[in-house]
Amino acid sequence: MTTTSNLSHIHRFVPGQDRQHPPLLLLHGTGGDENDLIGLGELVAPGRALISPRGKVLENGMPRFFRRLSEGVFDEEDLRRRASDLAGFIAEASEAYGLGAPVALGFSNGANIAAALLLLHPQALAGAVLLRPMTPLRSPPPAELGGKPVLMLSGAADPIVPAANAGALADVLRERGASVRHETLPAGHGLTQADVQQTKIWLAGL
Repeated sequence: MTTTSNLSHIHRFVPGQDRQHPPLLLLHGTGGDENDLIGLGELVAPGRALISPRGKVLENGMPRFFRRLSEGVFDEEDLRRRASDLAGFIAEASEAYGLGAPVALGFSNGANIAAALLLLHPQALAGAVLLRPMTPLRSPPPAELGGKPVLMLSGAADPIVPAANAGALADVLRERGASVRHETLPAGHGLTQADVQQTKIWLAGL
């Protein structure tokens, strides 16, 4: 396992023995870093390579992947630029480590940047697990997702993400051709054992 800044994002890379399945791109939530989701990645996809970058934006000292103007209100200009930067990092990391396109596994802010990647740079990802995501763009661009698999897990008691907002994201991805499974769990914004189990089962079926 390595932690390095020799690419465009500080990140951790965990080599995997499983070459039959795509690697995971781990995208942390607000205040997390490149270490946060390594344990989750190892639980839900044992043996797979893991790439875990740190978001470059700081909000009151807490790393994020893009700026927001307030809770639930995103700086969409910054979001588009950061999504482009992250797509560039994915290409760099894939070349550096000899990997194919990854499946994103993102939580909260990380899920939102992963959703933006699907809509703005669909070639960057082989699919995505979006844990507590919101719709990242008010006017999503046209995209050809060509059956890319997407798992969305929302929380029924999530105080941050309105149910209608998450549902709208699922609809947008389906309209653009993604194969979306959207489940609402008896949870808040935080992750639960049900998230781990659902994600592990879904990833095993890819």
